Amino acid sequence: MTDTPARWRRLSLDRVRRLPTWSVLVVGGTLVGGLIGGTYGMLTPKTYTATSYVVAVPTAKSTPESARGFAQAYGRVATQLAVLGDAQVWAGVPVRTLRDSVRTATSPDAPMVAVSATSPHPGLAVDMANAVSRALTRHADHTRSSTQVRLVQFSRAVKPSEPTSASPAVTTLVGASAGGLLGSLALLARPGRTGRNAEDADPVPTASVPGPATAADAREQR
Repeated sequence: MTDTPARWRRLSLDRVRRLPTWSVLVVGGTLVGGLIGGTYGMLTPKTYTATSYVVAVPTAKSTPESARGFAQAYGRVATQLAVLGDAQVWAGVPVRTLRDSVRTATSPDAPMVAVSATSPHPGLAVDMANAVSRALTRHADHTRSSTQVRLVQFSRAVKPSEPTSASPAVTTLVGASAGGLLGSLALLARPGRTGRNAEDADPVPTASVPGPATAADAREQR
């Protein structure tokens, strides 16, 4: 009875040794990838995203199509220095932070610009999104006489309640999937093997060539 634990260990090792090589690579890659992904998810700080919306409104001398066109243009201008230089005063962060944290999105079907800001602090994300939207509307007011389009704030950014960054569970799953995929690719990259040695392979059949007839055979044929 005292040898039972050692016996079970020997049996477990024998079972591991019997596993095919491809399974060890795939399982090992999956475990390592999952460990790296989980560690990344736990060590990476959470980020929050807040979004505000501004809409382009045509004046009496303009058209809705013109408003949609200028909304596309304002979406590209929103992250330029001329707008971010004013926004930094209200956001309380440098222009570089705004350039790295603020993104805009537009739609070809609606004259609207979405201004999103991402930060580890939810309140700061709200301040940056609203600051850029405010600076953008002021910048549009300066050129309203020539564009015949007004830019007004449609919706202010609100404080996000949940982070937008991936959770440790998601990063673990992604890492495990990537590790298993890399293990499979490593198997495909190995030189091809048939699983048997060359000497164990079936012999290639060769055609038999009849030998020359002997003198006795020649006499019998006569």
